[in-house]
Amino acid sequence: MSNKEVLQSLWTKLYPSDSTERLHSFFEHLDNLRIEASTEPSDWYKQAVVYSLYVDLYNKNFAGLSHKLDYLQELGVSCLWLLPILDSPMRDAGFDIRDYELIRHDLLGLEPGFSKQEQEAVFGDFLAEAHKRGLKVIFDIAMNHISDEHPWFVQAKSSENNPFRDYFIWSKDTSLYGDARLLFKGMENSNWEPMGDWYYFHRFFSFQPDLNYRNPEVLLAMTSSLLYWQSLGVDGFRADAIPYLWKEEGTDCENLPNTHTIVKFFRAALDYVKPGTILLAEACQKPQKLIKYLGSGDECHAAYHFPLMPQMYKALAMQSASPVIETLSPEVTPPIPDSAQWFTFLRCHDELSLELVYVSEEDRKFIHENYCREPQWDFRLGEGISARLANLLDFDDRRIALAFSIMLSLPGTPVIYYGDEFGKENDENYYREMISMTGKNDTRFLVRGKIDWKKRETQLADPGSFQSKVFTKLQQLLKIRHQHPAFGHGSLEFVQLTKTNGEAAGEVLAYRRIINNDQMLIVQNLSEKVVETNFSCVRQSRTDLITGRQHNADTLLIEPLSYYWFSCK
Repeated sequence: MSNKEVLQSLWTKLYPSDSTERLHSFFEHLDNLRIEASTEPSDWYKQAVVYSLYVDLYNKNFAGLSHKLDYLQELGVSCLWLLPILDSPMRDAGFDIRDYELIRHDLLGLEPGFSKQEQEAVFGDFLAEAHKRGLKVIFDIAMNHISDEHPWFVQAKSSENNPFRDYFIWSKDTSLYGDARLLFKGMENSNWEPMGDWYYFHRFFSFQPDLNYRNPEVLLAMTSSLLYWQSLGVDGFRADAIPYLWKEEGTDCENLPNTHTIVKFFRAALDYVKPGTILLAEACQKPQKLIKYLGSGDECHAAYHFPLMPQMYKALAMQSASPVIETLSPEVTPPIPDSAQWFTFLRCHDELSLELVYVSEEDRKFIHENYCREPQWDFRLGEGISARLANLLDFDDRRIALAFSIMLSLPGTPVIYYGDEFGKENDENYYREMISMTGKNDTRFLVRGKIDWKKRETQLADPGSFQSKVFTKLQQLLKIRHQHPAFGHGSLEFVQLTKTNGEAAGEVLAYRRIINNDQMLIVQNLSEKVVETNFSCVRQSRTDLITGRQHNADTLLIEPLSYYWFSCK
């Protein structure tokens, strides 16, 4: 079927009694936006290295970010993920969106009340500078909820008869959707917020009312917002909180069939206008449920592998390869469509999450006990840890480099969180500032905060500093990764090495990454002891890509917390 036929079919499934008149009007809009197909591979995201940042916290505004594009290019990233940039009261770090087609004025360096033309000039200049350096740009867009200051909600609460009332979910019976879990346990008491004689439904903060996708106008409006940014040259979107889009009584209101129908609609519209504009699924689910957001290559292009992240920390704490191997087994991580990709990460703007949707109670207890070293790092009553990578790994550049080695060499597109490339620490001052501003004790603010570039540049200029050591090791790995398509596209085959005394080397995480003639062998010692392994099972010629030396001996001595990246022939 053509993309238009797909859209027609999806529309009929969602709104069987709706006339096709408004859909045909939407088709005319799509035709006006259509962009000539690019010669660039549509799966560019598979070989990308993503860098995640808040524009204002990173370097004030888009002009400041443009000044750091050379730095980012030299580091070795190829795609920028801009954390929320759209107009917002900023009560939830920008995920409470007030206008889906405006960027916050401070990020543009413009006064409030600026025109669309002024916005497009400033943002367009930034996109042009990024694209000139081969850097793709994607950004966050919350699909499930908006700010209570959005004009739709301001209109909706003004009258029960207002046409925007049906953009949201209202009830006088708060037992409705009673099986929907409370996502912000410890910060919110209910999914229903009172307003006069009515209550409105929300899955996140009470100032973020959920959208009602049973109203077709909501779907068209949200799709049109995606298309606006696509038309300006944005390369993709991180679709925030998509498992909750559709609600039905008697269910937990997560991962419902019509949620997938909505995501397919977004994808078909984007593909019609410009193929290769990616949708990245932010769905905190187990892999068996998460892969459904990839569909058969007709929903999201990629999804975060949420369960892998805590298991990498567990493996480091246990000094054992088994948590990673088990997580990536087909029983836990099913195959995904050829066109799809996992996104992997060590840290992000949120907590190190330990939700039971992707860890066991035993895992949660072990990881929490090993990494939550300060009471204020605790998030959602033991369901997460608010700490930066450097804090979690004791400011040990060896451990940090080893963690990066694991993430960068396993299947998936890696995401680097801003500042982690030089070991940025928790920001206590920003945490206190945001509590004062929002009135919410949200410990995730610890892992955000501004970058003092004058201070960081001094640290990075000193080869002996902790910051410089972390940066140099990461930059080296990124350079190697970009030279080998096996990392982004290749298969995974775990290798069980033995020690020279015949024992299994369970503390060594080793695997092959292979695509055609590009064959890599990664060997990583997760322990704090020297491990001498029997290497006679690896019969190929091996080049150590970090040192450039040949290694063809039958044994390999691996120093504590170290790694080898071999190219094999």
